[in-house]
Amino acid sequence: MSATPCPTGPHSAQAQETHDEHVLPLADHATAPATARHDARPLLTSWGLDEDAVYDALLVISELVTNAVEHALPPAVLHLRPTTTADGHPTVHIDVTDGGPAPHPGPWAASCDHDEHGRGHTVVTALATHTGTHTTPTTTDHWATINTH
Repeated sequence: MSATPCPTGPHSAQAQETHDEHVLPLADHATAPATARHDARPLLTSWGLDEDAVYDALLVISELVTNAVEHALPPAVLHLRPTTTADGHPTVHIDVTDGGPAPHPGPWAASCDHDEHGRGHTVVTALATHTGTHTTPTTTDHWATINTH
């Protein structure tokens, strides 16, 4: 399944917010993706995601957080919340905000050949039902919504 961009942004009528949002500020360090996955796994499980959906969500989280650490200015913050579609299907909204584009790539991206990275967007769009980016003068918000079953 391939994601479709949601032109109205992450807080549109497409997803109905619940009150279970989880917010995790992330260190501007290469360990941030692992920390995000570690914190997210028990939360996703407690929201009733099956193992395949947990795996997909953790992969999307890892890709979005890695992009924030390697290509953006701090601070990076992971936001997770269970949502439902307009027709009642459960989803999870994954949102990573950062301080906007960095002037230079992070240490990992700078040390790799171009063909060794750059697949994160493809991975996220393959796993998500909707994706998007919202940019302000001081922040960038990359998000994805995935099905929970």
